[in-house]
Amino acid sequence: MIGMLLNQKELKEMEYLIKREMDEILFDLKDDRIDHIVKRAMEERYKILFSLFQRMATPADCLKYMRSRQDREKKG
Repeated sequence: MIGMLLNQKELKEMEYLIKREMDEILFDLKDDRIDHIVKRAMEERYKILFSLFQRMATPADCLKYMRSRQDREKKG
């Protein structure tokens, strides 16, 4: 396990970067032109980013980025 100390400004910047990346992935997952294998890799990346986001964001913010079951089942 690796620890990291962040001040408040750095924490907000990390949140911003993670949110942007998750927004981009969510947008791309809706694109029908992207192959399902690529989408599976994107979903894995989203899971990792979301787990990082959960460690620093408020529960209300986490709810905004939590994927619904229907979203996850629209893989193919």
